[in-house]
Amino acid sequence: MSPDRSQLPLPDPEMTGPDAVEQFDIAELGRLLKEHRGPLSLRQAAAEAGVSFSTLTRVEAGAQPDLATFTRLCAWLGVSPSRFFTPTATRQVSPLDQAITHLHADPRLTDDAANKISSVLRDLYDALAKEAVPAVPALACHLRAASVLRPGVPQRLADLLTDMNTELERLVEAGEL
Repeated sequence: MSPDRSQLPLPDPEMTGPDAVEQFDIAELGRLLKEHRGPLSLRQAAAEAGVSFSTLTRVEAGAQPDLATFTRLCAWLGVSPSRFFTPTATRQVSPLDQAITHLHADPRLTDDAANKISSVLRDLYDALAKEAVPAVPALACHLRAASVLRPGVPQRLADLLTDMNTELERLVEAGEL
């Protein structure tokens, strides 16, 4: 029996892929501003924070500030700007599962047709997809002095060390070392 299309989860485009972004908690910023302002008037607090009265009013009400205002308000609150960002959890959904989910959600396809296309996709994917091999450098090193070297020098040193490593490997394989 084929699954009910209405029961299949659709991938959430905001929760997957490299385009996932952090969430900005504007409500928390507004709440902290009101709390920090305490008995001060909006004009007094705005003057202390270095922003306009109208801007502070809007941000307290939930409007998103521009970057300069956000930075000033965080400084006035004495909190790090990172406090207001929540990393988005990245859901691990394979491209194959995502495609199959979309097929089952397509109203133009019957359940049987969606299952047949999914089966073909699975077969093709199994036959053609290769394991991703992470690029591992032949040689990796950390130079303590890298931060004080002129730009480009650390890369040239890494290239030189890689060349030396490659030549040493060649000599070992040739039995010369």
